[in-house]
Order: sequence, then structure tokens, then C-alpha cells
Amino acid sequence: MKTNTKIIVVIFLLSLIGGVLTSRYLFSAIKFSQYGIKFEFTSLSWVSIAFNSVNLITANILYFKFLKTRKFNSMLFFATIPITFVFGLLTYFIASINNYNGQAFTLIKTVLKISNTNYNNYYWLAVLTIIYLIVTFIIFSIICKPVMKVEQATKRLSFGEVKDKISIGGNKQFVEIENSLNKINENYKKKDDFIKQTNLEYEKFVPKQLVKFFGKKSVLELEIGSQVKKTATILYCSLRNSLLVTQTLSLEENFNYINSYLNVVSPIIRKNGGFIDKYLEDGLMAVFVSVKNAINCGIQIVKTIRQQNMQVKNVPALDVGIAVNTDEIIFGVVGDDVRKTPTIVSNSLNIVQNMDEINKKYGSVMLLSKNALNELPSNFNFAYRYIGNLNIVENKDVVTIFECLEVYPRQKREKLIKYHNEFENGVRAFVNGKFEIAKSIFESVYKKEKDDKICYTYYNRCCENLGKKPLESRE
Repeated sequence: MKTNTKIIVVIFLLSLIGGVLTSRYLFSAIKFSQYGIKFEFTSLSWVSIAFNSVNLITANILYFKFLKTRKFNSMLFFATIPITFVFGLLTYFIASINNYNGQAFTLIKTVLKISNTNYNNYYWLAVLTIIYLIVTFIIFSIICKPVMKVEQATKRLSFGEVKDKISIGGNKQFVEIENSLNKINENYKKKDDFIKQTNLEYEKFVPKQLVKFFGKKSVLELEIGSQVKKTATILYCSLRNSLLVTQTLSLEENFNYINSYLNVVSPIIRKNGGFIDKYLEDGLMAVFVSVKNAINCGIQIVKTIRQQNMQVKNVPALDVGIAVNTDEIIFGVVGDDVRKTPTIVSNSLNIVQNMDEINKKYGSVMLLSKNALNELPSNFNFAYRYIGNLNIVENKDVVTIFECLEVYPRQKREKLIKYHNEFENGVRAFVNGKFEIAKSIFESVYKKEKDDKICYTYYNRCCENLGKKPLESRE
């Protein structure tokens, strides 16, 4: 027994003894007459009231402490004993009040308007029953309040919702339940923290956007063999002359060179809502849900690298080629029980790699497929031009290719835009085998803009097909 409980017990016993010894002074102070109740309190009567008040308060405190030590079922039983006992006494008293005589009983019958000629005692019994039921309901509601809290807490925990601490209240049994729920809650928190930390670690290798494609919240939820088909845009970004550059550098300089490239490209891809799916030799492949974001990303990469080349002198200048294509892509999970890796499978990778070869061959910077352009919103305006068709040998597909002109400096871009209709006529003539017409058009365009590398390449190809001497390179 706790010290404070012992003190309350001592006070209860002392007040009980004092109340019993002085009770006669309290009863003698109450006078009944035909006119009503008259109180004639003396000093000892007030002392009796004080003893009995303290006794009543301490009795209730000890009673509630006793209830808190009981289990829920016995707590309900003992909580209703006092009110049921009082209800039983009052019911018996009111039901048989007409059988009693005396000033006190006569006064009570007068106040309650009960007599042998009416049935008001049944009316008061009904009122007493209603009061009993209301009080019992309130007692049950108070006692069962922790049950409702347990229900809410377990429901919240079943959904994995974590809170700092669960508070139930109630008797000893509910305290034990509260401790158990808080242990479960703590385990949830540890598990949640572990998942968050694991996700943060996995996001270094597995982009969270890729996980979202599977409709999952965590990499841990991915299952080997899971797959989903979606339309997405692939951006392929490759370093130009990377092999030639890296062969002339030391190992440390090689790392600096590659890191300088990744430090430029990776943040721009993430900023535009894309993610890097894989690194391929001298390039990387990024995936975007929005083709608009992919095109903006490619333009930003080229412009940022151009600015960095002018500012940074301790590493070789970076030069990139970019290819963008939109197609159906299968997102899948491969691996085994030890290691599982989300990745994508698509013919689009083959297409963008072939487009990148065209970049290298023609000296262009950024190419787009017709599929990518078709997915653009109508209000997205940017400069581009048709440069021909790409024949995919493996599946005999023909991909129409366009060059993005937004990646060039303003002066060059304006000239390319100005003569782009004439240039496209030359490309169509070349595709249709009209090499003489195409040669004449490309020669005209090249004289107006001698920094047009694609036009220069096309002119030479026309000459080769006609058996004529090609132009000498300006580079």
C-alpha cells in the first residue's frame, strides 16, 4: 500500500470514530414538526458535520482507489454496488412509506404528497428508477471511456499511424493495456524510422519516382517479377569523345572528369522530375513522366555545361549529346532474394542510342523523336526542325527525327529558325532520293549559315551519292 493511501486510511478511520461519537449531537440538532424541519446546530453538531464530511470524502477516495485495482469486469460490478444499494433502500422505503408513522415520516409524505388514497409513491418510484438508470449510465460511460480509447488506439495502430505516446487511463488493467500499446507504438516508430532510413539509403540507388510507378511507398514492398507498363519519355545523355579524353588523363583526373559531368547532369534531371535509371558506358539514361520536362531538362543540361566550360579550367571541357524519345516502357523488378533492382525494359533505349549515333555523325546536340513531339501540350512552343528518318534494323521501324534548336546560342538559333523551311525541303528531297535538288538546297543554306553542321553533313552525303567532291570541313 502506498504512503498516501495509508494516510487516507488513517484519516478515514479517525473521522469515522469521531463521526460515530458525535453523531447524536447531529441528530439532536434536527427537529421535525408538523410545520417542517427545524435545525438547531450547536458547536458539537458542527464538529459532527465536519467529521462526517471528511469521512465521506475519504471513503469515496478509498473506494475509487479500490476500483482502480480491480479488473474491468469486477470494476463494473463494484462500481454499481453503492448506487444499487441506495436505490434498493429508497425503493423499499417509498414503496412501504404508508406503513410508517411519526413526525419525520408524516413530513416526508406531506412533501412527496403521498397518502393511502393516491398512488404517488409509484410515481416517485418511477422517477427514482429513471434517476438510477441515468446515474448507472453515467457510471458505465466513465468506466468504459478507456475502452473507447483502446479502440481508437488499436485502430490507429492497425493503419501504422505513429504518435508520441498513447494515453488510456482507467484502472490497473487498462494501465497494463496502455503500456502494451505503447510498446507496440514504439515498435511501430522503430520500424517506421527503419523504413524511412532504408528508403533514404535505397534512394541513392533506386529513385523514389521509380517505386511510385509500382504504386508502392517503399522499395521494401517491391517484389521480384513485379512489372507495370506505362508511357514515359527516355532522355539519353552521352559524353562526346569521352574515350579519347579519359585516355589522356590520370586515374584521379578521370574521376574528376566523370564527377564534373554527373554533378551537372544529375541535379538538373531531378529538378525536372526525372530519375536516372542506368549508366551506360559514356552515357546515362533518365526517365520522365512528362515529355515537356524531359525537353526542358535536355536544354538546361546543354546550357549549363556550356557555362561551366567557360568557368572551370581544371578539367577538360565537357561536350554532350542528348536524345529524347517517348514510348511504352515496362517497369519491372529483377534480381533474387539477396538483391532486387527496379529497372525498365523498352525498345526506346535502342532508339535513343541510335539517335545518339546520329548526334555524333551529324554534329547535332539534341535530337527528338516524332513520338516525343506528339506528346507535347499544344501551348508548349520551342524551335525545332526535321532532319530525317532513323531506320531501326532490328524491328524494321522508321523513327522520324527532329533537332532541337533551343540549345544553340541566340545568333545561330535565329539563323537556323530563319532557314529551317528551306533546310527541311532539302532533307525531304534527300530522303526521296532527289540528291541533285537536295545538294542545291543544302549548298544555299550552308552559304547563309556556315556553322550548320547537319547541313554541311547532308551536303557532303549528296555529293557522295552523286559522285562529286564534298566540301572541306571548316573545323
